[in-house]
Amino acid sequence: MAINLLTNENIWFDKYKYDNAELQYYKHLSGSIPANTPVKNTVKKCSETQENGASNILRDIARARENIQKSLAGQSAMQGADVELCSRVTTLEKENQSLHKEVEQLRLMLSKLELRISSVEKSACPTPVVCPQAQPNKPDANKPKEVDGDVDDIDLFGSSDEESAEAERIREERLRQYADKKSKKPAVIAKSSILLDVKPWDDETDMKKLEECVRTVKMDGLVWGASKLVSVGYGIKKLQIQCVVEDDKVGTDHLEEEITKFEDYVQSVDVAAFNKV
Repeated sequence: MAINLLTNENIWFDKYKYDNAELQYYKHLSGSIPANTPVKNTVKKCSETQENGASNILRDIARARENIQKSLAGQSAMQGADVELCSRVTTLEKENQSLHKEVEQLRLMLSKLELRISSVEKSACPTPVVCPQAQPNKPDANKPKEVDGDVDDIDLFGSSDEESAEAERIREERLRQYADKKSKKPAVIAKSSILLDVKPWDDETDMKKLEECVRTVKMDGLVWGASKLVSVGYGIKKLQIQCVVEDDKVGTDHLEEEITKFEDYVQSVDVAAFNKV
């Protein structure tokens, strides 16, 4: 009965063989354990080898963690620099867009000014005026002539040649009087009021010095007027200055060239308004 019971039980009778084979396998792998080493020493050395391998693995894991932390720190610093660079690029793009809008507005203003100048020049063209005194007087045959002097001296039966000579003399006298009167009348001087926009290079430009340089421009027929500083944006201000010029003596192109000679202060000069005085 006992034998039959043992045959039915699941018992590993050859376990020592497998344990020995496993030890021999580990000894073969390590190569540091002699073949005749007892089982206890072999197990002890195997455990020490495993502990050393585990400690080496732990050290490698610690080093790997340290390297990962360093790489993550470097990546965070690079990400911070990328964020700052992106913000600067966004700011520059906004500034560029605002400058483009201002340039378009200035172009529209310039085109409007050109249209106004052309219309003003067309309307300012003098139209010929016909003076009634300049027209020759045709003698009326039915109306008697009025001549200085006594009425008795008038010859009612005079010849037609004498009448035509008298009419010619009167006409020439009136023309001479009209020419004298016109020569004594003062000639009208055409003047224009101009508003200039003088732009500096940056926000560090001395605007007082810039205005002093602009006012040093002297020309015959040029009179400087009031001025003020107008904010453009981002801390930059432009100088708006008024002046009155005589059209025959001062041209806007020549005036702009004289102002832009101050290259240390002036970036550009634009005509903001142009009106005839």
